[in-house]
Amino acid sequence: MLTIRFDELGLTEGNRVLDVGAGFGRHVYECARRGARAVALDYAADEVAETRNTLGAMVAAGEISPDSSPGVLRGDATRLPFADGTFDVVITSEVLEHIIDDTAAIAEMARVLRPGGRFAASVPARLPETINWRLSDEYHAPAAVGGHVRIYSRVELAAKLRAAGLEVTGGHRTHALHSPYWWLRCAVGPNNDDHPLVRRYRRLLEHEIINQPRSLALVERALAPVLGKSQVFYATRSGA
Repeated sequence: MLTIRFDELGLTEGNRVLDVGAGFGRHVYECARRGARAVALDYAADEVAETRNTLGAMVAAGEISPDSSPGVLRGDATRLPFADGTFDVVITSEVLEHIIDDTAAIAEMARVLRPGGRFAASVPARLPETINWRLSDEYHAPAAVGGHVRIYSRVELAAKLRAAGLEVTGGHRTHALHSPYWWLRCAVGPNNDDHPLVRRYRRLLEHEIINQPRSLALVERALAPVLGKSQVFYATRSGA
């Protein structure tokens, strides 16, 4: 399930891409399929290991070529181990809300992006996220270790991107069907995965992701501008 629209980034074969906070690699897999030269960076050792294993399996199965298989490494978003202007595209999805010093992380991402390079970031949208926080203190920091430390408004994040030398060029909301799922989870307890309503809704989301039925796609498209759980920003590094 992709949050970022790669067509908005103009991603082409051979582009150098950095995914900061890549998690289990959902976006770098798409980069590899498009022939980009991607690097997946994450702070969590278990997610780094699993992404490496999945990419190896994709190469073995012929889904991606060995030449486009992303590099995977563990690292800190506030101290990226790359030279200035290394990448054509930098993406970060559902990561900045976890980082205490988010301005340092954004500055680092802008630094390693070449002038004229493209940038994309997604964070939880303000309305759905505010409801989650009000429903459960266990959903966010400090009760949730490593959890969300802030709720962004569009104005706030856009201002932080501009301060780092990134010109915001567009954006959208997505994953509307995920907002009620998380409201439900927060209402019954974020860690109560076995609640029958949670299990039933999770099956609906799995059906949406795997089978992509047209009916749910239409519902998602209609609701995304209002209920989309993720707010996505697209930007260009100034100085081209």
